[in-house]
Amino acid sequence: MSSALRRCVANSRAKTSGAVPDATQRVALGRTGVQVTRLGLGCAPLGNMFAALGDEQARATVEAAWELGLRWFDTAPLYGHGLSEGRLGAVLRVHPRADFAVATKVGRLLVAGSDPATIFRDTPPVRPQFDFSYDGAMRSLEASLARMGIDRVDVVHVHDPDEHELDAVDGAFRALRRLREERVIGAVGAGMNQSAMLTRFVERGLVDCVLLAGRYSILDQSGMADLLPAAQRAGVAVIAAGVFNSGLLADPQPGATFDYAPASPERIERAQRLRAVCADHGVSLRAAALQFPTRHPGVSTVLTGARSAAEIRENAHLFAEDIPGDLWARLLADGLIAE
Repeated sequence: MSSALRRCVANSRAKTSGAVPDATQRVALGRTGVQVTRLGLGCAPLGNMFAALGDEQARATVEAAWELGLRWFDTAPLYGHGLSEGRLGAVLRVHPRADFAVATKVGRLLVAGSDPATIFRDTPPVRPQFDFSYDGAMRSLEASLARMGIDRVDVVHVHDPDEHELDAVDGAFRALRRLREERVIGAVGAGMNQSAMLTRFVERGLVDCVLLAGRYSILDQSGMADLLPAAQRAGVAVIAAGVFNSGLLADPQPGATFDYAPASPERIERAQRLRAVCADHGVSLRAAALQFPTRHPGVSTVLTGARSAAEIRENAHLFAEDIPGDLWARLLADGLIAE
């Protein structure tokens, strides 16, 4: 554990509970040889998601994560239309390659043009175009490596193939299996905001790991019905992301977003109930949201996004906060979390 994160843990032990997750603990990603830390940095915010940030702020964010002992980073061509990969690589490539694990994604090629509907601000003059073909996956990864300035990545996910399942199975997954066999990459994954298709990929033996965004959170546990048990049976690692449900759990009030859109009154009310129960036990909702996925034995690691050094330090602190066991019992009794 890094000295910075050790201070976070020491400052969070006012209450007693069960085991506190260690953000810097190295764990195997399923049956692969890839080692990741229990907490990783999700790098979508580094691509100017919703609001622009400068190169120096992005650099400081990644450097702060490194100082905290985090060695697991997740990015994609979509994030800032290449910005996130470039900013992340600028920091990582000065460190020994064996000291960290990085994931990127395929399924979107960056082509000349613009995307007026993008949620990323001040992007380069390129736009993402769906391409789940074999050649598209190969070209996408080659471009990602060039943007990051590194020679390999540990995990490559097929990214959001919701409307392109057959193309992904016949194309992108086939390309990634070949790259894994040739030891160009360490693991084949898929990253989505839904659990049903990920479950099919697991059951067909197409993936070593899956990135489930928003569907196994303290607010939405729908992924526990299908994906989590299927992944456990198959020995496939689950990476939990979107644990704040795109903002609602960070600040549950009218106007907050859920899945990148305005949250419904029902979602807001449930999030506020969660916050109230957490407050009764002296715990912040954000800490409970970050730690909740780690309670499931099928979840290997949690990704948290951050757009500043202060944010990733705060998230690491919350990940180390000591949460009393009776909070989880109360949430279960109130029907706010599933058993």
